[in-house]
Amino acid sequence: MLAGYDYAPGSMTAADYINWSDLGRPVTALWRSANGAPAPKRVEPVDDTITADAAYRLASQGVAMLWNGDFQNARQILTALEHRTRPRPDHTERSTADLFYRYRQNRSHRARILGLLLVPLAVGNTIGLRRAPDVHAATVAAYGSITEASVVSLHEVLGTIGAHQWRTKGIPVAALNANIYPHYGTFFPVRSEYVDLVASAPLAAPQLAFDIGTGTGVLAAVLATRGVPHVVATDIEPRAVASARETVSLLKLDGQVEVQLTDLFPEGKADLIVCNPPWIPATAHSLLDAAVYDPGSRMLKGFLAGVLDHLEPNGEVWLVLSDFAELVGLRSRGDLLNVIDAAGLRVIGALEAPARHSRASDTNDPLHAVRANEVTSLWRLCAS
Repeated sequence: MLAGYDYAPGSMTAADYINWSDLGRPVTALWRSANGAPAPKRVEPVDDTITADAAYRLASQGVAMLWNGDFQNARQILTALEHRTRPRPDHTERSTADLFYRYRQNRSHRARILGLLLVPLAVGNTIGLRRAPDVHAATVAAYGSITEASVVSLHEVLGTIGAHQWRTKGIPVAALNANIYPHYGTFFPVRSEYVDLVASAPLAAPQLAFDIGTGTGVLAAVLATRGVPHVVATDIEPRAVASARETVSLLKLDGQVEVQLTDLFPEGKADLIVCNPPWIPATAHSLLDAAVYDPGSRMLKGFLAGVLDHLEPNGEVWLVLSDFAELVGLRSRGDLLNVIDAAGLRVIGALEAPARHSRASDTNDPLHAVRANEVTSLWRLCAS
């Protein structure tokens, strides 16, 4: 079911070399991170004798630990580090903006600490530790074929395994009545609200549509199944382009959907232009965050500022956007409407969908109240 990649996944990793001493002997290996994490500056070899408290102290000092013991024991240490970095119960009355700030701080701290427990990744994509699982397929998807001794974060490796399991199983998309199989590093469409909005919005008879920032290609596929004869889907991320092309091929929509690697718009003009940009104007902590976090609303503003140059007369723009940023005080509804107006656009309608994703019902989430009230909107826009 799963097709091969048409790009080199390893080209997307952050490449650098790290050094450490093993029994007085200097050792060097290639640092790999599919999420763009920087190489640690100090590395200490550790094994099964290290305690969770000692590991946490080293990580808090910025020291990376290269595991030389049993793989399953390394997982136990990582679990202990996760427990130590969980936010403590806080019953203080805080503003939503402060809650979000603290949430982001904790996420950044957790990512830094958990990323400092390392494992070796040998030539042939194997982990040469006792009781290590078969990670070949999962790590090829994230890093490409390993041709020299490398070191990776255990937390990231476990993420690649989970992503590979999702990819193997597939993600059902009700609007397509089919499963899709996203590549590692693309945003999985487990939130159905934005897909359902595009599947149900009033559609005239566009001959050409653009899907900007296509990700897995799911919105382009929805437009094609709704009868749009030609859809051009774009993304700036090669992994997303590969994933979208596979989605289109699996759904047998190759004759209708073309996927291009480009920043924002393709050449030409379309009758309908759709965009579901990252919805939180804040800094991304990893490449995977880039589907959600958009520093300074770069993509949102860039899309709105340039869309009229690519829109046919009497054409329509669909901007699909969550109001999460408004709920946490990062952007007001007035700010959004002002950007729309400044771009020479006007609102001709809007469809809304309340949050149905799992995190909206998780009462243990510090941002539960925000997520439970989140609404995703499809803004229908045209030239003023």
